[in-house]
Amino acid sequence: MSVKQWENDEEIKIFREYLRIPSVQPDVDYSACVEFLKRQANSLNLPVDVVHPALPTKPAVIIKWLGKQPELPSIILNSHMDVVPVFPEKWTHDPFSALMDNEGRIYARGSQDMKSVGTQYLGAIRALKASGYQPKRTVYLTYVPDEEIGGDLGMRELVKGDYFKSMSVGFSLDEGISSEDETYSVFYAERTLWYLRLKFSGTAGHGSLLLPHTAGEKFNYVLNKMMEFRKSQAQRLAEDSSLDSGDVTAVNLTQLRGGVQSNVVPPLLEAVFDIRIALSVDVGAFEKQIRDWCQEAGGGIELDFEMKCPYVEPTKLDASNPFWLPFKEALEQLGLKARFRVFPAGTDSFFIREARIPAFGFSPINNTPVLLHNHDEYLRADTYLRGIEVYKKLIPAVADV
Repeated sequence: MSVKQWENDEEIKIFREYLRIPSVQPDVDYSACVEFLKRQANSLNLPVDVVHPALPTKPAVIIKWLGKQPELPSIILNSHMDVVPVFPEKWTHDPFSALMDNEGRIYARGSQDMKSVGTQYLGAIRALKASGYQPKRTVYLTYVPDEEIGGDLGMRELVKGDYFKSMSVGFSLDEGISSEDETYSVFYAERTLWYLRLKFSGTAGHGSLLLPHTAGEKFNYVLNKMMEFRKSQAQRLAEDSSLDSGDVTAVNLTQLRGGVQSNVVPPLLEAVFDIRIALSVDVGAFEKQIRDWCQEAGGGIELDFEMKCPYVEPTKLDASNPFWLPFKEALEQLGLKARFRVFPAGTDSFFIREARIPAFGFSPINNTPVLLHNHDEYLRADTYLRGIEVYKKLIPAVADV
């Protein structure tokens, strides 16, 4: 197709309209997204509900496609409405213009993460309904708020509520990450996320003195231990080509605080670490190791978990998961080369799996630079339309299990 044909394609028009809604964090006004999605539901002649799991300002839009056997556990096709902040001066084009260049690249915040997936679901269902198809299981399209800031007032609360329980969900599809080669990534698990604040108490006094047991000494000891462990994980990743970033534990120092004056040894220093724990690591043993390092440093160190997610079982890639083989076979029938991976960051699938519901993360994007959260985020029009064709196969594969 030419650029002119892409511009006139109805599905591309819908995608670009959604991208032009600046649902950017923080303090998102979701009203324009809600109205857009209501219109899409009406165009498909599907019922739509707007629920507020936590706050009136945090809506979740839920579109229902009734199945022929609604007593069976349902399928959810999840996406989030919010996008991360932008630095307009770093963009070649207005990040909310959805400009399409001569090569069919559509530039916009959310083009990869993940408004594309949200409207590709709609495009696939539009085509399936037009063909006369009706799923065996009821299919819900869920558009949730605040995923980009952790989902605490979005999917986390939705899953806890009566509305979600009434949906009787059996399986979920959600976002993945684009692939830079010909393969497609499918994510079946996520690492365990901790935000750990360490508070180092020590001897205070004049900066000219070599005081014992200072907060700085203790911080230095623990930091060295953390960085040695971090280096070991980087070496594993470099030396074993079978490993992805999601297969090792990531430790990063993200915040430092303390001190009042250049010549005063402070009584307290604070450091925050972002830790993503690999599935192969015993989280209890890992926490004990950190506490042991704190004792070795001289004690007087407080551990404060700003976030301490529990270990969540990965989605099974075997016959115990009835959706596994149909999903895998559909990819094979499409001729797609899939890599089944652990997601390196976090998505709303965490809350779904925490509720013991199998979930896959998948974005039908390959041969594309990974630009989520980056400047000049884009998706090619042909890649977008091919993604609709992929979902036309995947949705019936899981909905007819």
